[in-house]
Amino acid sequence: MSIYAPRPAVNPPTPAWLSLQQAATIYGISVDTLRRSISAGKLPASRLGTRLIRVRIADLERLYRPIPAVDELARWRQA
Repeated sequence: MSIYAPRPAVNPPTPAWLSLQQAATIYGISVDTLRRSISAGKLPASRLGTRLIRVRIADLERLYRPIPAVDELARWRQA
């Protein structure tokens, strides 16, 4: 038996679900935009408890494409 605590993973796994605040920050949109998309039925979401709302990363990527960086655009145009 080891007396040391287990070491944390160097690259922790990416979560499959994000809060609305996390998703808004990553995708550069407002929380209200996410809430409107959920209300319109465009973005599936799950409620955990009475207040916590989570959305899947796969659903976010389907609805909101990330904007490519300048370097990626230059490579795309050259190809």
